[in-house]
Amino acid sequence: MIQRIQTLYLVIVVLLAAVLPFFVNLWVETEAGPLFAKDDVLISILFYSVAVLAAVSILLFKKRQNQFVVNRLNMLLNLFLLGFFVYRSLNLSGETAVSEKGIGMLIPVFSIVFLVLANRAIKKDEDLVKSVDRLR
Repeated sequence: MIQRIQTLYLVIVVLLAAVLPFFVNLWVETEAGPLFAKDDVLISILFYSVAVLAAVSILLFKKRQNQFVVNRLNMLLNLFLLGFFVYRSLNLSGETAVSEKGIGMLIPVFSIVFLVLANRAIKKDEDLVKSVDRLR
């Protein structure tokens, strides 16, 4: 059923990954100014792939185990994106002029939190279905 709570969590992940990085700056470089996700092709591809995996997970609502696995893959992709941001921020701090880290660097963290909540709800549904099957 598509009206479950994990669908809401996954819709939030889609909105976080597909819309927010293009309006919130990731970091501010002194010479170039604020950097958004649309300025770097690799970052925008990673954000779009996170959004697509979350949308695919929404469409797999009848196959809870597959939905769980797709969410785990999405978490790994978000961890990779977060690692890339940490690496990039560590390289930014060595400049002579001060650079600012933007709030957009926290988007993968929020996505991971909502994916964990979605997986917890999927597991709860799966346990409920198994308990009903046991009573038959």
